[in-house]
Amino acid sequence: MPKKILIIEDEQYLADMYKMKFEHEGYEVELVYDGERGIERARKSRPDLVLLDLVLPKIDGYAVLRALRANKKTKNLKIYILSNLGQEEEIEEGFKNGANGYLIKANVTPAQLVKSVEKIFHGQDVGIQKRE
Repeated sequence: MPKKILIIEDEQYLADMYKMKFEHEGYEVELVYDGERGIERARKSRPDLVLLDLVLPKIDGYAVLRALRANKKTKNLKIYILSNLGQEEEIEEGFKNGANGYLIKANVTPAQLVKSVEKIFHGQDVGIQKRE
């Protein structure tokens, strides 16, 4: 059974490109374009991985993280932020709200993102990791 990825991304062109890349590699992909629908979809489908943008309509990515971590059905989801926001305080805020990792869009091509996700599914660290 293919791994399921939920992409919460408001830039439709970018989200569609990611979806196409992941599906080409055999993943099942769901897309939503705002934070509110992202929470609903995560609760319903319980994906193997959530790729979460921070700047979203309706509810921002930080609020999505808090909502997913507060719900017993979604609190253990693997959630990686995928954002162009890369300042130290934004990254720290992402981890404080429950992100498992942080990827900066500008630093990864769609092909590199697929490779990163493969590593995530094999238990390897990718992107920026929480500092202890």
